[in-house]
Amino acid sequence: MAAVLHRTTASNPRPSRPARTATAPLLGVACAALATVVWSGSFVTSRALHDSVPPVQHAFWRWVIALIAVAPFGARQAWRQRAPLRRHGRYVLLVSLLGVAAYNTLVNQAGLTTPAATMGMIMAASPVLMAVFERLGGVRLGARRTTGLLVACAGVALLAGGDTGFPAGGPWMIAAACCFAGYSALLRRRPAELGGTAFLFTTFVVGTVLLLPVQAGSLAIQGGFTPAPSTVLPLLYVGVASSALAFFAWNRAIALIGATRAGIVYYLQPVCVALLSWAVLGERTGWPRLACMALILGGVVLGAGSRRRPRGGPAS
Repeated sequence: MAAVLHRTTASNPRPSRPARTATAPLLGVACAALATVVWSGSFVTSRALHDSVPPVQHAFWRWVIALIAVAPFGARQAWRQRAPLRRHGRYVLLVSLLGVAAYNTLVNQAGLTTPAATMGMIMAASPVLMAVFERLGGVRLGARRTTGLLVACAGVALLAGGDTGFPAGGPWMIAAACCFAGYSALLRRRPAELGGTAFLFTTFVVGTVLLLPVQAGSLAIQGGFTPAPSTVLPLLYVGVASSALAFFAWNRAIALIGATRAGIVYYLQPVCVALLSWAVLGERTGWPRLACMALILGGVVLGAGSRRRPRGGPAS
């Protein structure tokens, strides 16, 4: 991944970004929050479908539905940008592998044995990895952002510490967190000539194609699942809302505020997942967990806020 980051930066050393306005940080935080809240439902659906839809088939049909949802907006633009997409083919392939093919499949695999709230807690490690990747790329985090990151991280650590034992699906979720952090860091290096909608549609196409062989293997070994409202409706949710809508909002957030600040907002995910799993799946949430959620929220507010920079200084 480091080699791809280096080549992308070298081929486009001064990418053109949208002009920053006074509302850009606020819009970026709102987009990151929207994606985070919508994605929280994905953990609940992964857990809810664990005994009816195999993990690979869950991921595959999610992206097929997402492709159908995004095609009216992105297919024509992707065709028009086919030349730059080919030029940056390795970058597009890696982003599609990490963010589309691998990430959600790993989450669904973890959902076979791991409660949704615990999945959200483990996934909350990804903002730390995002910050590490951005720092390695030369981005200065600043004292306020670093403090917010640490406060939110402490809340997640206390939240996870209340559970008994490490879940069997924990390694799958750790791998998913690494994939998502790598995906988010790579988004910051997206070549400026690749339009957002065309890029999003192309990653969906490539990710779905990458899933085809494992989808065929899953059908041959596990068989298919029976379409019913209890399976189709959750798949429509993850395909339209958690894929088309949330990925567009997240990509926009990265462009506006960067992976580190968006990652701090992402710390809201274990809070949202815990509340949703309690409301939908009946997973218990006690007062100690609510106190940890408040600590996470405080860290998000502290670290995601904009900070003043010297006139003429670089934007962070």
